[in-house]
Amino acid sequence: MSETKPKKSVQIEVHLDESKTSGQYVNMARVFHNQTEFVVDAIFLPPGSKRASVCSRLILSPVHLKFLHAALGQNIDMYEKKFGPIDAKAPGSGGNDPILH
Repeated sequence: MSETKPKKSVQIEVHLDESKTSGQYVNMARVFHNQTEFVVDAIFLPPGSKRASVCSRLILSPVHLKFLHAALGQNIDMYEKKFGPIDAKAPGSGGNDPILH
């Protein structure tokens, strides 16, 4: 009979550079992919403008995107349990079309 060793938990210290602590507001995102990676652009579109700027770009492996997807879903569930449902309808859609297609 083989003996299974308990998995060791690894503590990772995450450093947040002071220039990043205030964050960056974004109100749009676009996602595209190929076989080996997903690219997520975080975008800001000023009200009344037709020119949007990419504020940050994430490039993730499919596995890491799947982890991010799970973490976001888990956090949305926790948020909605605490604050109620998030209305994720596109403005002017009449309430029928979700923002994401």
